[in-house]
Amino acid sequence: MPIIHAIVLGIVQGFSEFLPISSSGHLLLVPWLFGWDDFSGPNGESLKKSFDVALHLGTFFAVLGYFRHDVKVYVVEGTKLIFTRTKPTNTDGRLAWLFVLATVPAAAVGALFEDKIDTVLGTPFIIALSLIGFGLLLGWADRKTGRRKLEDFHAPDALKVGVAQALALNPGTSRSGITMTAARWVGFDRDAAVRISFIMSLPVIFGAVVFKMLSMVSDGGYEDLLIPIAVGIVTSFIAGLIAVWGTIKLVSTHSLMPFVIYRVTVGVLMLIILALGWRDNIAV
Repeated sequence: MPIIHAIVLGIVQGFSEFLPISSSGHLLLVPWLFGWDDFSGPNGESLKKSFDVALHLGTFFAVLGYFRHDVKVYVVEGTKLIFTRTKPTNTDGRLAWLFVLATVPAAAVGALFEDKIDTVLGTPFIIALSLIGFGLLLGWADRKTGRRKLEDFHAPDALKVGVAQALALNPGTSRSGITMTAARWVGFDRDAAVRISFIMSLPVIFGAVVFKMLSMVSDGGYEDLLIPIAVGIVTSFIAGLIAVWGTIKLVSTHSLMPFVIYRVTVGVLMLIILALGWRDNIAV
């Protein structure tokens, strides 16, 4: 893999993981548009998994670094339930376990269908439709006047947002986009919806990294990608930090409509490219 490809894909992963525009969709879209074929050959699938682990590792450290103080409090308060056998007595302890609860649907679906999702749903046509459809859904939900704050997050909310998060396994949906949509739909304000989405991403991304890393180690072959992997981690980390910071700043004064317009525009352009036959409708 050329280093420039690793840099571009790292930047794409970092920004699209936290902007509500779909990281999995864009990671498939960029090589498709430019005709990159970095993971062909007999070990292509295992190499692709290795590089995917690297990109997700970078974004995991990005969101962990940004919310490090919040995460420290959640871990300290949440683990009291394990070591003291007592229910969480404050909001932080309760939120910690609700964020864990919210990851269960996505973890279950991912573990059962991870191998089939990219091959069945990861075609440019499906990605284009998902960008448009879930983008319009985000715009609709964002028009609602939500006033609930982060401390109002309870078990029914965790389950609803968690089920929505499972839909993000479909490339083109966007994990951050669908969780923001669900949080806005159940009445949270934009700041709370974004924070819920980003903090919920930590156990999901961590679980995905561990799951794919085990597969990567068993498959082997990643030694040929050590430099691109290192580059991918660094670039996705930097881009991820910028995306988290920028999104939180943006929603404090603006709506999510710019992301809706972007998603619909990209989706329509993809459909036009497919209709004109400039690219094939084949999963990358």
